[in-house]
Amino acid sequence: MINVLVNGAGGRMGSEVVRAVHAEKDMTVVAAVDPGHAGEDAGQVTGLGNLGITIAPDLETGLANSKVDVVVDFTNPSVIFENARKVVSKGVHMVIGTTGLTAEQREELSEMAAKTESHILIAPNFCMGAVLLMKVSEEIARYMPDVEIIELHHNHKYDAPSGTAKLTAEKIARARQTAPAEDMTRESLPGVRGGKYEGVTIHSVRLPGYVAHQEVLFGGYGETLTLRHDSLNRQSFMPGVILAVRKVSDHPGLTYGLENYLE
Repeated sequence: MINVLVNGAGGRMGSEVVRAVHAEKDMTVVAAVDPGHAGEDAGQVTGLGNLGITIAPDLETGLANSKVDVVVDFTNPSVIFENARKVVSKGVHMVIGTTGLTAEQREELSEMAAKTESHILIAPNFCMGAVLLMKVSEEIARYMPDVEIIELHHNHKYDAPSGTAKLTAEKIARARQTAPAEDMTRESLPGVRGGKYEGVTIHSVRLPGYVAHQEVLFGGYGETLTLRHDSLNRQSFMPGVILAVRKVSDHPGLTYGLENYLE
């Protein structure tokens, strides 16, 4: 049995994680953290009825009161680095779904994990379709280097561009074997052509009604190829989260991207 602590248990993603873990036979929620719901029962907050798990006000309390194997964190970018440092310092494995960690922060966490034997997965996206889209985009970029990304999310998302779009761009940049064609367009309105990341143009859309969506548009001479993935609700992320909780103990150190757990 895998003992799981859910950080941010009262949030939209955190609540889904509590319900998903609770439904599995080989894992169980033993602790939950959310300062906005401290003192409440985790089951009552997430619609499962009384679970007998009192939500802790902070990570230190949650980790101290239960034997935890894996922490799943869906909080926000402003606190994720410190959250990860606290978990890794205890030698506890961690699955991170919050975006916003810099390359330097990931490197520091990797060094900490090596010392404490904590395993970490940082995944910008846990949806299987999105992970497969990234893998396919990497392969296509070897032959079609001209590409742009459009990512569309709800207007309460903290960051832009999304972590998924950035990871997709990183994979494309590594896979390119030739340089893309020169962009001859000149902006008459600053920013209208999007932003460059790793040499790939990304456009971010933020509107009510969207959940998480991404298009990768490849252009060639006389042809185009478009890949699109749509997450229609937050349940779409749960199979990937459950896979990560099961496999994190088998992957030492820090792993970036759920696709590394699919091999």
